[in-house]
Amino acid sequence: MGTLLPYMKKYWFYALLSPLMMILEVVADILIPYLMSRIVDIGIANGDIDYIVRVGLIMIGAALLGMTFGIISSHAGARAGYGFAAEIRKDLFKKVQSFSFANLDKFTVSSLITRLTNDCNTIGQVTMMSLRLAIRAPFLMVFALIMAFNINSSLARVFMVSIPIMVLAVVIIFKKARPLFRRMQTRVDRVNAAIQENLTGIRVVKSFNRQRFEEEKFKKRNDALRDTALQAISTVIFLMPILTLVIYGTIIAVLWFGGQQVRFGTMGSGELISFITYITQVMMSLMLMSMFFMNLLRGIASGSRILEVLATESEIKEIDNPHKELKDGSIVFKNVNFKYPGSREFVLKDINIEIESGETVGIIGSTGSSKSTLVQLIPRLYDVSEGAVYVGGSDVREYDIKALRDQVAFVLQRNTLFSGTIRENMKWGNENATDEEIIRALKQAQAWEFVSKYEDGLDHWVEQGGANFSGGQKQRLCIARALVKSPKIIILDDSTSAVDMTTDAKIQKAFKEELKGVTKLIIAQRISSIKNADRIIVMHEGRVESIGDHETLLNTSPIYGEIYETQEKGVLSQ
Repeated sequence: MGTLLPYMKKYWFYALLSPLMMILEVVADILIPYLMSRIVDIGIANGDIDYIVRVGLIMIGAALLGMTFGIISSHAGARAGYGFAAEIRKDLFKKVQSFSFANLDKFTVSSLITRLTNDCNTIGQVTMMSLRLAIRAPFLMVFALIMAFNINSSLARVFMVSIPIMVLAVVIIFKKARPLFRRMQTRVDRVNAAIQENLTGIRVVKSFNRQRFEEEKFKKRNDALRDTALQAISTVIFLMPILTLVIYGTIIAVLWFGGQQVRFGTMGSGELISFITYITQVMMSLMLMSMFFMNLLRGIASGSRILEVLATESEIKEIDNPHKELKDGSIVFKNVNFKYPGSREFVLKDINIEIESGETVGIIGSTGSSKSTLVQLIPRLYDVSEGAVYVGGSDVREYDIKALRDQVAFVLQRNTLFSGTIRENMKWGNENATDEEIIRALKQAQAWEFVSKYEDGLDHWVEQGGANFSGGQKQRLCIARALVKSPKIIILDDSTSAVDMTTDAKIQKAFKEELKGVTKLIIAQRISSIKNADRIIVMHEGRVESIGDHETLLNTSPIYGEIYETQEKGVLSQ
């Protein structure tokens, strides 16, 4: 809580107002039984109607004031609690945005979603309860105990037996429940993972007719969550009958011993009635505290998961006074070795490559040869484990990350478009881009040929994930979005795989003619996509097997020759 407390700064007024109003409500609640005893022992005993009316009006006023204080406390507590959670959620989201690919490999997407939603909501609820129940319960118990001892100190000794029993029961049960609540949040992660995976791949599920399999898989995770939740809640619920038994046992004892005192005249009937009311308030305050601690356990589990994310430092560190601009688009890999965090094996080994600014370089190799990993080191999506990557003559670790990535446009294997218009998606590349600049980029990526046919043009709506576009159209839109940045380096990571060969050739031609000063790295599975590149890098098992132009590699690289022969046979067989 010490770490999270600064997030309450914006709502400090409500955080102070809620407990203050709650204390005033407790004072009103404590006053009412006392006034009731005065009515019975003085007003009714003496037949004094004026006294009864006067004290009765005071009771009504106290009740109305207590209700008003309670309403204000509830409103302020909700503002503070959920405002607090909103501030945490905002910073948590910002933290996730700063993560490197290595950090994102550590946390699953479903887990991060649960932490941003379920865990933050739990924190908000617990904070609200902390400002109300955690204040009301102890103050009500203390004030009620004071009033009970003030009425009859000898009879109040019954609390010396009942309160320790209740406290002991609360401690034992919550000690058992705490790990169950932590496990329950983990089960929520797994259910969210199943939902996300299924909904993302729903078209694949239906095309393979695997609905029944997915339902069974979801049922297992859902049942595991249900069983863990029931186990946790059942453990806590067991506390209620124990507390109820203690409460009624205490009331019976007071009625027995208090009744004896009333019979002998050492205690008034009204005092006994108010004493029982105070007993009930004391016991109810303990029940409220137990409910609060039950939710606090969930809050602790959620808080620790939130802090785990907030405490995670990005693997990508910036130096003081970093370079703000790239001199050119030259790239040098010098003695580079790389392994993923937590892995023992290097996936890139002894990489030494020099690429001149404006050069077009193709990259090819078998699946798993670490082609994508190689180019991800350029914009620092990962950092090298050994050696260095130089861009524009400087180590990439010496650049301001934003400045570096603004000048290195990256089109990933997964083509992701976001809900909104085509124009809004294009402005991800440059938020200040004009329509003319966007259209030029669309033409270079061969996307304008279908965008121009829409009646609403750049205002054509893009569904979430680009679901209303074909695979090839999404790839061309993503390439255009990267070109809008006017980068010094553009990297296409197998980004034309869904594009037909004719359109692919047009894209390569546009790149060659219109992006002469831009360094172009093209990862491809088809040799036809890179055969006209200035040089081609052949990757094999994380190493550079060969470098050369198309004709040279046909004569010197067995791997390139094999790929070319296989693809040529495939074309001829068609």
